[in-house]
Formats: sequence, C-alpha cells, structure tokens
Amino acid sequence: MRLVSTAGHAPESSFREAVVAGLAPDGGLYMPVGLPRLVPDLAQSRPGLAFDQLAATLARGLLADEFSGDVIERLTREALDFPVPTRPLTDRLSLLELFHGPTLAFKDFGARFLARFFGHLLAERGESATILVATSGDTGSAVAQGFWRVPGIRVVVLYPAGKVSRFQEAQMATMGGNITAVRVPGVFDDCQRLVKTAFRSPALAGLRLSSANSINIGRLLPQCFYYVASYLAVSAGPSAPITFVVPSGNLGNLTAGLLASQMGVPVATFVAASNANDVLPEFLDTGTYRSRPSVPTLSNAMDVGDPSNFARLLALCRDAAGMRLALRGERVSDADTRAAIRDAWRAHGVVLDPHTAVGYRAATRLLERGADGPVVVLATAHPAKFADTIREELGFEPEMPEAERGWENRALLAVDLPDTDADTLTELLLSLT
Repeated sequence: MRLVSTAGHAPESSFREAVVAGLAPDGGLYMPVGLPRLVPDLAQSRPGLAFDQLAATLARGLLADEFSGDVIERLTREALDFPVPTRPLTDRLSLLELFHGPTLAFKDFGARFLARFFGHLLAERGESATILVATSGDTGSAVAQGFWRVPGIRVVVLYPAGKVSRFQEAQMATMGGNITAVRVPGVFDDCQRLVKTAFRSPALAGLRLSSANSINIGRLLPQCFYYVASYLAVSAGPSAPITFVVPSGNLGNLTAGLLASQMGVPVATFVAASNANDVLPEFLDTGTYRSRPSVPTLSNAMDVGDPSNFARLLALCRDAAGMRLALRGERVSDADTRAAIRDAWRAHGVVLDPHTAVGYRAATRLLERGADGPVVVLATAHPAKFADTIREELGFEPEMPEAERGWENRALLAVDLPDTDADTLTELLLSLT
C-alpha cells in the first residue's frame, strides 16, 4: 500500500512507515493512493464469512505487499475477535452495532488493529515509542486498552477535564502500567492542539512520538471493514446501494466509509449526523470551512470544532462540490437527541446511546423525506457508557456488560495538567521517560 500526505509536500510512504510516523513529515495526514476493489469479488465468492475472517481477507488484499499472509491473518483476527452485527429495526432501517469490543465503542476496531501492527513493527526493529493521543470520549479508553502492556510502547492520553463521562474516564484513567492519562483544563480542541504541537517539538524528538488518533492511517484502515460487513448483511443485490448514517465528530468514521466505497461498497450517500458542533454540515451548506471552539453536548465524543479528518475528506472528494455529491449533513440538537432515545425505545425496544441517537434521528428524517434503499445507522457506543442520560430519558439504567461491572470502585490514576501551555506538556512527557 502506498500513501501520500494530504498536505502534498512529503514523499510517498509505505503503510509500515506511516503507522510508526503517525503524521506525515509535512504535517499532513496519510491517505492511500487508491484502493483495490476487493468487495465485488468477495461478495460473490465468500458472502458468509465471520467478521474476523472477513477483516483478515480484506487486510490481506490491502497489505500483502508489506506483511506475510500469516502475520496479517494472526494480527487482524487477534484484534477484531468480537461480533459486529447489523440489527434490523424495520425493513428499511438497521443499526450497525459497533460496541461489542472490550471498551464498548467503535474505537476498539482501530485501536486494537493499530496496537497489534504497531507492536509487531517495533518488535521487528527492536525500538520503543510513545503514543500521544487526544480524546473527546471513547478514543482514550480504546487506545489505553488496545496498547496496555504492549512491550516497548508508552501511551499518554489527553482528555478534557469534566467533559467526558465518569465511565469513560474510569476506562482510560485506571489502568496504570504503560498507560498515563492526563486531565487537561480545557476542551477537546485544546487537547488536540497540544498533541499537534508536541509532534512538531524538537525537544520531544527522542521520544519517537506517534499517534493513535484517527489521524493515524493504522486506526482508520480497519474501520473500512465493518462497512463491508454491513453491506454484505443488508444488501438486496450485488450492486444495490446503501445509505450509511454516521454520527460524526472528528470525521474518521466517515472517512473510513468513503474508503470502503472505493473498495467497492455501493453507497447511495453518506449522511454526516452532527450535534451542535456542525462544522461539516455548515461546510456542505456554504462551501466555507469555519473551525471554532467546540461546545459541550450530550454526544460528547462528537464535540469537535476543528476535525482533523476534514483534510482527508476533502482529498477524497477533491473539492466542496465533490463532497456535496458524496455526503449530506444533518444537525441534531440535544433536545432531538433525547427525543430520539425515547422514540427508539418506544418504537423498537432498543436503547440508544446519545451518539447513536443523533444518527437515528438523522436517519428517520431521511426516511420521512422518501430516501430509497436500505439505511444503516452506525451505533457507535454501548448505552451503558451514558447511563445518566438513559436514566433521565427512559427511567432505568441500561445493563452494564459483566466485564465492566464495578467500574466505580477503580482508583483514578490520572495526572492533572495545570494549564494548556505546550511547554507544560513537554515537561510532563519528558518526566515520564
């Protein structure tokens, strides 16, 4: 696989090089130079594969020029060893359930895949690295779990103090070992800015910094696989197009969907379902990209005012006009998110987390306007991660999966950053070595 930078001023890179580097040397994000159309042949020859087998087959088709088939098979199936069902709600509307991994959110796919391949590459080289990641919610816990106890890797997770759920914080800030969680006195965009600044800092060059945010192509690539799985589950025929409704924040999930369409998944359109942080819907309306400070909402993992993966979307679609052909934007308020949680429970007996509820409301609007073909909403997190909101709307708490029961009793091990100055983070990172 060959990759280029969205900034356009870096040489082509292999997947191996891009995974370890995270960002391209010109500050851009790595993007594949085209992808093979693997899906049509797969749909005809092997439609009934279990998800881990499907993912390994796709990974071999993408990475066989850089890893042996045995290595790809082993690492991929180890990483993605949990179910990915597409659950029908009506004859037109389905949920793609992405929350059956160990941290109950879709971020498990990318984090676990990246951890396996990153660890393999470092072991080959006899090297170590520091993973530096910003999170608005679920990324931090997925990365912490995925990289926990991986030899040669230290993980530092930055998250905004008081702006993630108590459960999300417990998942990423109670592990210890090679995982350091850092509370930042600001919003997600402050965390993301600190990460980007650290990557450019000469003082930190010796740490071999890399990223596990969706800016890392190793996080993004495996997210394509569940779009393929859902297409195979709901498609009415080999070329029948599907509409995917994607709860959208930093836009990595949406970007992965567009990459899946390059691989041959027939898509009618993608709907970017956003909360009040509607940077992408606004761009689709006006053609002007306007970053701004994020505002807090019920769907906190989507509270992003300057999404990193916008550059990838623009590269894939070429310009604003191309983006409008591929995407639609839909804004959903907190009030409508709450109403969607109630409506989904009454109509289908299904409990939605606030992020999936944003997608569900966008999908029901789309169907009311007469959309053709099947509509699949990406269910991005388990509702138990947002028990307070569910209790407020439905009068009960969703059942917590057994592995996470008793999370309230875990001791928080987070480090508090006193300010959002880049030099403060530099001092902290150097002190951890």
